[in-house]
Amino acid sequence: MRFDTNAVHAGQEPDPQTGAVNVPVYLTSTFVQSAPGVNRGFDYARTNHPTRAALERSLTSLEGGAGALAYSSGLGALTNLVMHLPREARILAGEDLYGGSYRLFEHL
Repeated sequence: MRFDTNAVHAGQEPDPQTGAVNVPVYLTSTFVQSAPGVNRGFDYARTNHPTRAALERSLTSLEGGAGALAYSSGLGALTNLVMHLPREARILAGEDLYGGSYRLFEHL
């Protein structure tokens, strides 16, 4: 399969309920729960979201990786990355980076 075709379809399965071949953009932030903490894989958009999950599956497929994570902001992604570095790790960053990133690094 050509890359451009794969980029459109990678990591996506047709929707079993509607037959749609592309994942819809879900605009909801909350999802039905049958009881507190009992859901169908999604409860609140900040923790997991079907549109973001589809993007992560697509990126995983395109890159041939073991998994992918998508974030709503660069600072969110950077914070997660920093939290997983070993304590003795060193970070090299330019002086002209985003102010939020600069302040994050300043407090490490």
